[in-house]
Amino acid sequence: MTTITHLTGGASLLSMQQEMNRMKTLADAPVLPSTTQALASHASETSFQEVMHAALNHIDRIQQAADAKQNAVDSGQSDDLVGAMLASQEAALSFSALVQVRNKVTSGINDLMSMSV
Repeated sequence: MTTITHLTGGASLLSMQQEMNRMKTLADAPVLPSTTQALASHASETSFQEVMHAALNHIDRIQQAADAKQNAVDSGQSDDLVGAMLASQEAALSFSALVQVRNKVTSGINDLMSMSV
């Protein structure tokens, strides 16, 4: 008897090998669909332009709402100073995030343009 058979028994050695083969098959199988398949299925649904347009419209609505709240407080129609300040900060953060996205996109385009073919 070999050492492994002696320690594990004959039947359990076969089950161990089967379990190892099953684990190898699971490890070799893709966890998620490939990136190109996922991109191809989503590419027909939404374009980058649509996403950016929606983000710009959303940020514009946030800024308009903040401006309306601030004007209401300034004119005395509302006493919700805290709400106006929070809306103003939300608008400022949203715009700052938009500028950062623009800078990253511009940087990425510049990197692509500087690559040699």
